[in-house]
Amino acid sequence: MDFIDYYKVLGIDKTATAADIKKAYRKLARKYHPDTNPNDEEAKKKFQQINEANEVLSNPENRKKYDEYGEHWQHADAYEEAKKQRGYQSGFGGGGAYQQYSSSGFEGTDFSDFFNAAFGGGRRSGRQTAQFRGQDFNATLQLNLRDVYTSQKQVLTVNGKKIRITIPAGVENGQTIKIKGHGGEGLNGGPKGDLYITFDIIPDINFKRDGANLYIEQTIDLYTAVLGGEVVIDTFVDKVKLKVKSGTQNGTKVRLKGKGFPKYKKEDQFGDLYVTYKVSIPTRLTEEERDLFTKLSKLK
Repeated sequence: MDFIDYYKVLGIDKTATAADIKKAYRKLARKYHPDTNPNDEEAKKKFQQINEANEVLSNPENRKKYDEYGEHWQHADAYEEAKKQRGYQSGFGGGGAYQQYSSSGFEGTDFSDFFNAAFGGGRRSGRQTAQFRGQDFNATLQLNLRDVYTSQKQVLTVNGKKIRITIPAGVENGQTIKIKGHGGEGLNGGPKGDLYITFDIIPDINFKRDGANLYIEQTIDLYTAVLGGEVVIDTFVDKVKLKVKSGTQNGTKVRLKGKGFPKYKKEDQFGDLYVTYKVSIPTRLTEEERDLFTKLSKLK
């Protein structure tokens, strides 16, 4: 597999901050998202690379390994563990094939040579080869708020492998779930690592979410606020008709029980929808309307 420079993929340099990485990722993810580029294989490939780059660089620990070991970053833990257990000082297994390790790698050789010799059939000392657990993978999945209103199945591509997962309704922005055994391959028969998926939920333009509760603003005219009446409210999935009490003040809040967002992993349980009334004051009055308001003000 050709080496992919994740910094170039996101269009940032190696001094980029966590905020720079997040900003670059979100901008590119929206640009190349499959929903925005249907049937565009190049955009799909680019989107996968952007996600892979973000998986690594947005995780401080993985980013450190990537900066030090490059394309071999997934094997960094095994490398360090092997170095610790085997006590590399002047060679491997007493064979004298490698020189002392330094912060930039083995002097006189490179990491690939070391890894092949240590785990891939190079010179051995006859001792039992240690097993190592595979690298954990971290992925970020960007979805719209409406995407997580119901449970759904998706196929993700992580490090070139397709993984089918079920996304439970009600997941929250920033929430991370673990998919056991879908990380990197173990070494020498060791167990696979796990896959950690963090959700990046794009807010809805109309609804504000707080846990399982939703919040929306509804404009009503002055006459309905004063005299009372009815108004049709858009909930997240349908429309409902509400009665507006006479004398309703600007900022009045009403609750629609059970019309909010599904509660995570709690079947058939929903939060509430809170509607805040915004009273619209007329700005262009006819002469007749102005006279009527003047009369009303004198009655007060």
